[in-house]
Amino acid sequence: QVQLVESGGGSVQAGGSLRLSCAASGYPGCMGWFRQAPGMEREGIAGIRGDGITAYADSVKGRFTITRDNAKNTLYLQMNSLKPEDTAVYYCAALCKRGQSALLVRATFMYWGQGTQVTVSS
Repeated sequence: QVQLVESGGGSVQAGGSLRLSCAASGYPGCMGWFRQAPGMEREGIAGIRGDGITAYADSVKGRFTITRDNAKNTLYLQMNSLKPEDTAVYYCAALCKRGQSALLVRATFMYWGQGTQVTVSS
């Protein structure tokens, strides 16, 4: 069992930046960030394998950067040039299921954090 705790959400104006963190209670394996806006499906926006290979959704590519500190079992998401459409609850996910490797697919991951709200105003 891996417990995940996100932090760093908040409110920011368009064009601003935020950095999300996700602390894992144990070795998290591959990890990802997902987000869910009201009335929308939860979507994968960034993922990273244990070897550092990353994947990004087109909607955030070039603006968001996913990194991890393996020594601290912590995942980060640096979000720059934020837009109102980035407003959502952001979730951290960890540990790919056996045979699964699609980092932007919800079904890939075994464990989820409780989410942190990000609100971007225009």
